[in-house]
Amino acid sequence: MPGPLVDILMYHSVSNRGGATAIAPAVFAAQMAAIAEAGVPVITLDDLLAAREGRHDLAPRSVILTFDDGFQDFADAAWPVMAKHGFRPIVYLPTAFVGRAEGWRGIADPPRALMGWGTIRALAKEGVAFGSHTVHHPDLTAMTAAEVEAELVRSRAEIENRIGQPCRHFAPPYGLANAGVRARIAESYHSSVGTRLDEAAPASDPFDLPRIEMFYFTDPARWRAHLAGRGAAWLALRKGLRAIKARVSNPWQGLASGGGGA
Repeated sequence: MPGPLVDILMYHSVSNRGGATAIAPAVFAAQMAAIAEAGVPVITLDDLLAAREGRHDLAPRSVILTFDDGFQDFADAAWPVMAKHGFRPIVYLPTAFVGRAEGWRGIADPPRALMGWGTIRALAKEGVAFGSHTVHHPDLTAMTAAEVEAELVRSRAEIENRIGQPCRHFAPPYGLANAGVRARIAESYHSSVGTRLDEAAPASDPFDLPRIEMFYFTDPARWRAHLAGRGAAWLALRKGLRAIKARVSNPWQGLASGGGGA
């Protein structure tokens, strides 16, 4: 085994809205219960980075819980379940949409509401971590260096000012970040997660950390098997199918690493 493995789970909405970016509340509760029953520790991104520096020991398998976009249903449906288990997640916020409805490309119909700053501050006091998902939820690879700089710096500053806690971690919208963007992220943040489907290993780039889309693990038996270390074949199948889809949709660029609507 190539050292401790970390499943960085990717969620967006916990609701009955349907689609690849929504997990039904009952399914989400079952996924969290399976983690607790399996005894797999839920750690933070700070724990992961501390382990890389030799300041923290990791179990053979552990889990990090991440949520993109900061939808109101995180507070209503997801957090009560995680709090019951003592799990500490991180939520990535696109700051221009806090307290409003989503307004970026690929949005749901009707658009989903995001949490307001009052709710976010209360959750931060209860142990929820918050990271940046930029200001306006753009494709950073299509922007100038100055525009990227503004999205990274302004979002971090507003989150820190609003909740009074450091904003150390980042998630690029849509999982899109080329080498130049990742280098700039590294100047402002301690880590960055994407949408590349895989487990995080000791050799994983801290500014291109892979995640597990939980849309692929809505079947309870399959999720329990993965937590028990018996999910390699299913994960390999999903990775292969995503590679084929990326090749068909964009044959000129070969295999893409991005996933769904992060």
